[in-house]
Amino acid sequence: MIPRLVVAAPSSGSGKTTVATGLMAALRARGLRVSPHKVGPDYIDPGYHALATGRPGRNLDPWLAGEERVAPLFLHGAAGCDVAVVEGVMGLFDGKGETDFASTAHVARLLDAPVVLVVDAARQSRSVAAVVHGFATFDPRVRVGGVVLNRVGSDRHEELCRAALDAAGVPVLGAIRRDDAVATPSRHLGLIPAAEREAEAVSAVARLGELVSRSCDLDALVRLAATAPALPSTPWNPAAEVNPGPGGPVVAVAGGAAFTFGYTEHVELLRAAGAEIAVFDPLHDERLPHGTGAVIIGGGFPEVYAAELAANEPLRAQVAAFDGPIAAECAGLLYLCEELDGRRMCGRVPGKARMTGKLTLGYREATAVSRSLLTRPGERFRAHEFHRTAADLGGWALYRWEGGADGYGDALLTASYLHLHWAGSPVLAQRLVSSSRSPSVLR
Repeated sequence: MIPRLVVAAPSSGSGKTTVATGLMAALRARGLRVSPHKVGPDYIDPGYHALATGRPGRNLDPWLAGEERVAPLFLHGAAGCDVAVVEGVMGLFDGKGETDFASTAHVARLLDAPVVLVVDAARQSRSVAAVVHGFATFDPRVRVGGVVLNRVGSDRHEELCRAALDAAGVPVLGAIRRDDAVATPSRHLGLIPAAEREAEAVSAVARLGELVSRSCDLDALVRLAATAPALPSTPWNPAAEVNPGPGGPVVAVAGGAAFTFGYTEHVELLRAAGAEIAVFDPLHDERLPHGTGAVIIGGGFPEVYAAELAANEPLRAQVAAFDGPIAAECAGLLYLCEELDGRRMCGRVPGKARMTGKLTLGYREATAVSRSLLTRPGERFRAHEFHRTAADLGGWALYRWEGGADGYGDALLTASYLHLHWAGSPVLAQRLVSSSRSPSVLR
């Protein structure tokens, strides 16, 4: 039995992250062990969740990991906790394409969890009840257990909203006033990652916790979470997904402000397969970690730090010359290209990248068309793409999907814009670790 809540909203921009992160921080301040989760592929919100709870933020994505793994992954992440808070994505019923697959509602059903609906009450009063009534009755399989009103303008405004919701039979669990002091800065791909803001991010999360603590009925929220029944699943176990081998190869994982995107389960799978993880910062470290047998360069914002990355010539040269396996996603692909916005990068991938004004966003069902470090021709992968850059790879493609193609690879390299969740394809961790067990490690 793990008490749990799903924090959802009628649409993006309603205040889900404010309420979810603040609730996590407020419950932790009460002495509870809080397990943080995020619906969908987003990497940034889980960073704030981790600050709020002191535990890794984890994603629950039926598309990337498979809907059969959502409950096991949840139980794995929430083991030993007193309560779990799951932040939704977009509007409650917004899923892949014309369906609600991978939506917040889908995950709420898979977790059999009550939903707290965050409603932006600005510029409306009694109409709030109509909105909530529609969401509460749209799908009888989804239980809306209460409402948190956001951006309430005054005492009178709150009274009008509460009266309308009382008549509709939906309890109000909180009312948050407009407060620009708790705003979290954003840029072209959403919020600025917590790892880039350091002390400022810690302070912002603390303010969110205080805001929710004084604005919401925490006791009522905890009671609602306790109404979630036991889940008939067993926790996901990374050790059951891979075969550990001898040697304990060192897998160097890019980190720091430029490379903040990564799923916690990737590291857990690598360790279960026998790897030792060493984090390095391409902005500042001039050498890969001692003994590196493989390199992972995940997502992030290299376009923001292109000048600093280019200036670290010793590390760029070492990555270019590294003769072990390298797995790169999105930002990692850009870093491995010859150039990014005219600045020299590593040159391991023959291509040039640049910022564009176009947002490329969406789930992909990709088929590998070339053999590479991690892929075999004909294999199918579910992935996510999210960037405002373009890379000219000279027509080379590692993956193809309906309407698109992407990536570059060889026997020691897989580099692509596509983000994959390795819990859904644990063979990727196995292949990386197996390939790193060779004499060509960095001394």
